[in-house]
Amino acid sequence: MGGFRARSESARSGEHKPAKATGYQQRRPEHRQRKSRAKGSGDKVRDVVFGVLRAVTVDDAFGNLVLPKALREAGIKGRDAAFATELTYGTLRARGLLDAIIADAAGRPIEKIDSVALDALRLGAYQILRTRVENHAAVNTSVELVKAHGAGQASGFVNGVLRGLTRKKPETWIERVAPGNELADISLRNAHPEWIAQVFAESLGVDPTTEEGRSELEYALAADDARPIVHLAARPGQISGEELALITGGTEGRFSPYAVYLDEGAPGDIAPVREGLASVQDEGSQLIALATTRVPVAAELPGRWLDLCAGPGGKTAFIASAALSEQASVDAVEIAQHRAALIEQTVRELPVRVHVGDGRKLEEIKSLNIPEGGFTRVLIDAPCSGLGALRRRPEARWTKSPEDVPPLVTLQRELLTSGLAAAAPGGVVIYSTCSPHPKETTDVVRSVAARTGAEILDVTEYLPELAATNVAQTKPFVQLWPHIHGTDAMFFAALRPASRPADK
Repeated sequence: MGGFRARSESARSGEHKPAKATGYQQRRPEHRQRKSRAKGSGDKVRDVVFGVLRAVTVDDAFGNLVLPKALREAGIKGRDAAFATELTYGTLRARGLLDAIIADAAGRPIEKIDSVALDALRLGAYQILRTRVENHAAVNTSVELVKAHGAGQASGFVNGVLRGLTRKKPETWIERVAPGNELADISLRNAHPEWIAQVFAESLGVDPTTEEGRSELEYALAADDARPIVHLAARPGQISGEELALITGGTEGRFSPYAVYLDEGAPGDIAPVREGLASVQDEGSQLIALATTRVPVAAELPGRWLDLCAGPGGKTAFIASAALSEQASVDAVEIAQHRAALIEQTVRELPVRVHVGDGRKLEEIKSLNIPEGGFTRVLIDAPCSGLGALRRRPEARWTKSPEDVPPLVTLQRELLTSGLAAAAPGGVVIYSTCSPHPKETTDVVRSVAARTGAEILDVTEYLPELAATNVAQTKPFVQLWPHIHGTDAMFFAALRPASRPADK
């Protein structure tokens, strides 16, 4: 359940979409734009890419959900699929930076540019500024896309702007729109909104006004802007990380003994994945699951474990595989019916019972038989802003806002309180988020622990694999980073419930 699964209010209200204006946009009816998707530009790969970009702009779609389906329907595989993925995700990730450069080159705000033309300019600009695609190919295909999508009147404008971009080096354009060392410039150079860069700086404990702090922050933002490689997770007790690496030709992970890195390829085509022996899972998620199984608990406790926010089931399957060797079972709670169905598919043949219900109100879930004395191990992968997983949700950084965070913090506190109340004295609760935002991480844990009397454990003690990284600076918590660990920016903490839970 971890991660932010809804658009921000600003996105839904159209804040980040081009506003109505005179010129091309005024003359283009929306129905014509949708109808034009059936037409082609003559470039199959870019047709698919542009279709995804338009779905994100027009329908507020999620690029990482739309693209795989579009590739399958178009029959695009192999190197062409990899190229399409790079163009799509790269363009979406860099949107804010691209928009600033396009506005400068065009001599007008992006709000005054036709929506179809703007998406074509973004795709063309990304190729010119951030890939090795020949400039003439980037320009010509973008012009053809505009024509194919019913905005032919804008083709000359698109051609002129993109040809203008080719006349200067990419570094020159970046220097024009982000010339200084202020936080706004640092964030724009690295394709992040300023408020997210501020959150990163706060979590890293660096001062971006100093040279050292600025260097660390730029390093972190650059890594967060890079394309992530695929991480596989071997299921504990079913296949080892070493065996999975040999089968796939991948590289064993740095930290999790079950992790394997793949530079390319389609994970779904790999036999261990098809057979349920392995899955696609960020190494950071694996470390969270490992912590859930490693923190010691009272020996006399029954083998009932709880995954409080289980959807879509990756961590559930991991801890359930480990539970087999301890003759334990896992109760997985998910509030959304469709995500509960995904969990059931993921945990086939594992000792897992899936329940649909609200993790804050466990007593109302009729199918959940809460054991007398409480659950031995509780995992709470709480819904969050998803600021730690921006690499995998390419457009998300431009659709989120600071206003998304406070309601999530309230939910996170309620879930952690519920999880602690459901845990047995002597048991353990692991709280995690795919966000480095202090309000969602350390602040939540400390406030709930103070209110309930729970003990905050030093979770770093149980993950010696991380000893050579920065975990000493984050004790008693673990905060992972793309630029340090190569994982998503995940946070997790371990708590021991009070012997007699205090009133909520």
